[in-house]
Amino acid sequence: MPSNTRVKICGLRDAASLHAAVDAGAAYVGLVFFPKSPRNVSIEEATVLAQAVPPGVAKVALVVDADATLLDQITAKVPLDILQLHGRETPERVAEIRARYGLPVMKAVGVADESDLAALDVYAQVADQLLVDAKPPKDAVLPGGNGLSFDWRLIAGRRWPVPWMLAGGLTPDTVGEAIALTGAAQVDVSSGVEAAPGVKDAALIAAFCAAAQAS
Repeated sequence: MPSNTRVKICGLRDAASLHAAVDAGAAYVGLVFFPKSPRNVSIEEATVLAQAVPPGVAKVALVVDADATLLDQITAKVPLDILQLHGRETPERVAEIRARYGLPVMKAVGVADESDLAALDVYAQVADQLLVDAKPPKDAVLPGGNGLSFDWRLIAGRRWPVPWMLAGGLTPDTVGEAIALTGAAQVDVSSGVEAAPGVKDAALIAAFCAAAQAS
């Protein structure tokens, strides 16, 4: 029996990796708008990629503490389904963005230890989905995509009033265990399916989706 696990492949930058994600059965594809990331795409590049996504696959724009100017530009040109906020956006800012753009908002929350879990309850009140990610190191340039995981037992059995997605250092080899430990119905991967930073590997994408679906 196939599982209902939904996979998000994030940080796609070219048509080949986009098609690899779709062909492997990804439910979400993520486009990164953050210049410091090796996965960053321009609005023009993102528009072309998003237009190639077939119906039924959700197009997600990942932004980090984006101002209104950037969000206006992205939402005006790129056909999107979800905005993913991966910075230090406050709950008030999340609610404001959700109201302004009329798009579902996914809020990423970094977890390193039990003290970080309270933020998930707070953001669950204002976001449409949660992305439970590994907290980046204090000196990290990137808020995500660092290939780090956290102790999945911290969220074992925990549930929130909105859908949530597990992220942080997942690979084709570890995603099955992560799903088993946390009960995650959705998983997100970026660096775990790359041959080099920002360079997606079609075989790894296929292997990741297959492992998640088998769990």
